[in-house]
Amino acid sequence: QVKLVESGGGLVQPGGSLILSCAASGVDTSINLMGWYRRAPGKERELVATMTTGGYRNMAGSVKGRFIISRDNVQNIVYMQMNNLRPEDTAVYFCNIEIGSRGEDYWGQGTRVTVSS
Repeated sequence: QVKLVESGGGLVQPGGSLILSCAASGVDTSINLMGWYRRAPGKERELVATMTTGGYRNMAGSVKGRFIISRDNVQNIVYMQMNNLRPEDTAVYFCNIEIGSRGEDYWGQGTRVTVSS
């Protein structure tokens, strides 16, 4: 059974940094895509950043230059270094993976990030 365990959320002041991590277990095939989405209060879920096995990154414009996504293809872990955080980055962040030839989708339970002074 595929399981995603997220960690690293919390409360941080504007301009601060956090690192999110998501470890995938129970995966017996290739993980084509690993990434992060977020849902801010009162808004729809949106893509933050994804990364393919080969290293291609897709970043939301609002986080380019501030967030860095990386992954460990051996340990099946995806990280997101979030720098220069802004109040508008406040959201629940969800880990997402897409696996196998049919692109099956799995989601983590979410980790809350609050940016506030």
